[in-house]
Amino acid sequence: MSVKSWSRLAVPALAAAALATVLPAGGAAAASGGQAQALPLPPLDVLTAGPGTASGDLFVAPYGGDGTYASGVEILSHDGRHTVWSHAVPAGQTAADFRKQTYRGKPVLTWWQGTGLGGVAQGADYVYDDHYRQIAEVRAGNGYSADGHEFLITPRNTALILAYGVRTADLTAIGGSDHQKVIDGVVQEVDIRSGKVLFEWNSADHVPYSESRQPLPASPGTPWDWFHINAVKQDTGGNLLVNSRNTWAAYEISGRTGEVQWQLGGKSSSFALKAAPGQVLNTKDAAFAWQHDPEPLGGGRYSFFDNESAGIANTGTGAVNELPYSRAVTVRLDFRRHTATLVASDDQPSGLVASSQGNAQPLPDGGRFVGWGSQPYVSEFGPSGDLRFNARWTNGAISYRAYRFDWK
Repeated sequence: MSVKSWSRLAVPALAAAALATVLPAGGAAAASGGQAQALPLPPLDVLTAGPGTASGDLFVAPYGGDGTYASGVEILSHDGRHTVWSHAVPAGQTAADFRKQTYRGKPVLTWWQGTGLGGVAQGADYVYDDHYRQIAEVRAGNGYSADGHEFLITPRNTALILAYGVRTADLTAIGGSDHQKVIDGVVQEVDIRSGKVLFEWNSADHVPYSESRQPLPASPGTPWDWFHINAVKQDTGGNLLVNSRNTWAAYEISGRTGEVQWQLGGKSSSFALKAAPGQVLNTKDAAFAWQHDPEPLGGGRYSFFDNESAGIANTGTGAVNELPYSRAVTVRLDFRRHTATLVASDDQPSGLVASSQGNAQPLPDGGRFVGWGSQPYVSEFGPSGDLRFNARWTNGAISYRAYRFDWK
C-alpha cells in the first residue's frame, strides 16, 4: 500500500512497519537461515597501479562469473592484491552496496543481501561493527522489501533505503493498457533502532509515466519498469536526490513534502544542457543515459555514473544509446541561469559499455573511484582524469558498486 502523505512522520499507526533487528554475532548468513558458500571470493587482477593512488582499502561485493568462486562482500588491500576480510553469502543470494559508513558515531560495515538484485528484489540491509559482528538488520516497511541499490545511513542514525512496488495503472493516455502492471520506485527513511518508517516517497505520485524511456511491454500482465529507482542521496537544505535509470533523470525532492524541486536530465529537465570545452554530450544532447549513482559534490556540482546503455534485458534491443562506452561524468548546475554544464568525463579505460549497475565515488583529493557495474572492472582516476588504478575479475564476476575507504 502506498502512503499518500509524504511528510516526516512518527508512524506507530502504519501497518507492517519496518523492523531494525539487533542480532547476536553470527553474520547475515546465519540470520538468513542459509549456509555460506565454502568457496573463496574471486581475486582481482591488477592491470594498472600508478603513483598517487588515494589511501584506503577496496570495498567490493563480487557475484556471478564462472562459478569457481563464491559471492559476498570483501575488503581488499590498498593495491587490490590481498584480502583484508571477506564474507560469503548463501548460494542463491547476492550482496550489494558494500561500504564503510558511520552509525552512532562509530565506523561500521554495511551492505544489502537478498535475491532479485536489479528486479523486484527481496532482501534486507545489514550493519556490522569494526570487529565484524552484526549489530543491526534493517528491513523496509509498509509491505515493501528492501532493494539492493542503496543503503545509506544518515547523521540522524536513520537509513535511506529503496524498494520497488508492483501495481496496476491506467496508461491509455500514453498509448498503453488501462490495466497495465507497473513497477514504481519507493524511497523510505527508516529509524535503524526502532524500525519506524519516518518518510516515504513513491515515484508515481510525483513523476508522469510519460517521462519514461523504457518501452511498454507487449502484454499488460508484464510489469513495466518505467522508473527503475537506483539511488537516493542527501543534498543541501534537507533535500534528497533521487535517481531514475529509466527516465534518464535525477530529481531533487523535498525531504519534508516529497515534492520535486528540480529535475536534471530526462524529457523535462529544469536545466538547459551544454558541454564545456573538450567535453561531449551524446547526440541526444544528454549528459547521461540509463545512469546510476548521483553524488552531490558541493557548489552546484554533481557526478554520475553514465551507463549510456540499457542492454537487451531492459529495452529488448541491446543497442548502445549514443556513446559507445560508459563513463563517470561531472555536471555543474547554474540555478540562476538554469543551465547544466558537463565539465568532466572519465571514460571506461577499455572503451567498454556497462549496460547496468556502476558507481563513481568522489575521493577526498578530488579523484574518483569507479565501479564499472556489469563490466568486471574497477578503476581510480585522479582529479585531472589520469588513470591511477585499474583492475578486473578474470572469472567474469562483477560488483554492483565499488568503493575505496580507510579501514582499521
